[in-house]
Amino acid sequence: MSNARFRKAALALPGVIEGAHHGHADFRVGKRVFATLGYPDENWGMVKLTPDQQAVLVDAEPEMFRPVPGAWGRSGSTNVKLARIDQVALRSALGMAWRNVAPKSLLASLETR
Repeated sequence: MSNARFRKAALALPGVIEGAHHGHADFRVGKRVFATLGYPDENWGMVKLTPDQQAVLVDAEPEMFRPVPGAWGRSGSTNVKLARIDQVALRSALGMAWRNVAPKSLLASLETR
């Protein structure tokens, strides 16, 4: 998985814009970050999951996912190993992270489609 594919998958979600956060590219819906690229280095991305979502992904695919070290990881921030992740797993993880922070009005509008 390349940075370009991660970026394309993140930007394909409704209402997403790219910004910067702590010197890394980030992806936001509304004003909330749900994913970043290049953290902790160019080989990794990060998705903002719940601790329960993180546990499921890390247990199922430990070669693709790991908790971010420290307090952020304990709260659900999850590193994505770009060299290991496939498109299906990435889209799933990004989708969960997006839903975790998307404004309720945007979620509701999608449910009525």
